[in-house]
Amino acid sequence: MLSREVVDHVALLARLELSEEEKERYASQLADILEYAERLQELDTEDVIPTAHVLPLQNVFRHDTVGQHLPSEETLANAPDREDNCFKVPRII
Repeated sequence: MLSREVVDHVALLARLELSEEEKERYASQLADILEYAERLQELDTEDVIPTAHVLPLQNVFRHDTVGQHLPSEETLANAPDREDNCFKVPRII
């Protein structure tokens, strides 16, 4: 089981206010998680190909090609406020 100091430190990092009962419960749960992670480290992964995702996904985005642009009047038609051919937004400083 994890020490009280470790649980308090993790709670501080996560900005959690835990009751004494929660600290006891989370100490046990965190210890179980760390034990399971140690067991995973023992697995032989020598012949396993590194992957970024468990499913064989392909990029589904279209190619970025230059196309027709909307005319300024059509683009700004629903703008709440505009100045010349630009959207006008509040200054944020």
